[in-house]
Amino acid sequence: MYHNYNDEARKCMMYVHGFASSGSSGTVMALRRHFPGWRVVAPDLPVDPFEAMDLLHATIERENPVVVVGTSMGGMYVQQLRGVRRIIVNPSFEMSRSLLFGKMGRNKYTSKRKDGATEFRIDKAVVERFKLMERGQFDGITDEDKLVGEKLAFTGAVKDDILDIELLASRLLSFLCENSYKDKVISRYNIEISDEDEGYEILEKVGRKRGMLISGGEVNTERAAITVLDEFRSGKLGKITLEEP
Repeated sequence: MYHNYNDEARKCMMYVHGFASSGSSGTVMALRRHFPGWRVVAPDLPVDPFEAMDLLHATIERENPVVVVGTSMGGMYVQQLRGVRRIIVNPSFEMSRSLLFGKMGRNKYTSKRKDGATEFRIDKAVVERFKLMERGQFDGITDEDKLVGEKLAFTGAVKDDILDIELLASRLLSFLCENSYKDKVISRYNIEISDEDEGYEILEKVGRKRGMLISGGEVNTERAAITVLDEFRSGKLGKITLEEP
């Protein structure tokens, strides 16, 4: 775990670059410009993915950053860094496939590296190394990681069409009722909620109250789920934070 921050490390951010980039990319320059009170550490990654992960772990141990940010290929690496606060942007979880289609052979770096290298080579051996990493890249995901992903899904940051929206809406209702927002749910949908009600039961109550019924008098829970998620995301349930203060 990497949570023993000192005063200096509180101002440290680590950025992990994408494919063919480096620690002097435009993104790094922008982060330093927009966060002038922070040290932005951005190592130049080796081509081999396992060597890259070793470098990232060593950098974290040395710099103890408050947060690690990764984009594209860097996002794939950052997802695997357990025990550190992470921001993952457009992660490329299938690097081996991306490399096979258009990246084989000689490639040029798009920004300067400290070692002076200007180009690198992708061959079948490198692709196989990425395939090996990909097979275990989601091992060790914690309950905290899962909750972070779930909260992102609540906000719509994860596309609904790849999710079970009825389960998602049920989990959202459970989360709200367990975290001081039960009154907002009751007020918005004019329903009664007992301490024993599970999220799906609350979802059914919402659907029934809104008249979302199908043949046989059953509740159309898919339609109710869409309504709950849309109204949460549009702020119709009021001011709500998904993070603890």
